[in-house]
Amino acid sequence: MNYYVHPSADVSPESRIGEGTKIWHQAQVREKVTVGKNCILGKGSYVDFGVSIGDNVKIQNGVFVYHGVILEDGVFLGPGVILTNDKIPRAIDENGKLKDDRDWVLGKILIKKGASVGAGSTILPGVTIGEYALIGAGSVVTKDVPDFALVYGNPAKIHGKVDRGGNIIEKL
Repeated sequence: MNYYVHPSADVSPESRIGEGTKIWHQAQVREKVTVGKNCILGKGSYVDFGVSIGDNVKIQNGVFVYHGVILEDGVFLGPGVILTNDKIPRAIDENGKLKDDRDWVLGKILIKKGASVGAGSTILPGVTIGEYALIGAGSVVTKDVPDFALVYGNPAKIHGKVDRGGNIIEKL
């Protein structure tokens, strides 16, 4: 085993964890998750079944990554980020019956290489965030974000462009 899992973390034996990855206190990694090399999963983070995480990804404390998410290499998720997946979230159907997996309308999320999502942001289902895009803290992302875009707000809107290091190179 060439990775570290804190004793209080819950990592499914059906997941694959890459070399050099560190999984910290009370993190949970579900079945069929793939985590790349040299990643960090912070305290209390949750990674739902079937999620794919590339190499050198940093998931801060208290992040929720639900089924249907793909994180490419070098993605950063700040503390408290939530990546949602249910396009029609309801506890019960029209007849008052508790909904189950058959009632679920999955909306996938793709976060491309080097993108950064600021603390406390929420990404809605069906969204793609482009390479090296920068999502400001507390944003609610409701639609696709282009490569190198600086977006923030609720709903998040484009406010400029950034370089690979996250430096603002153009302000709109």
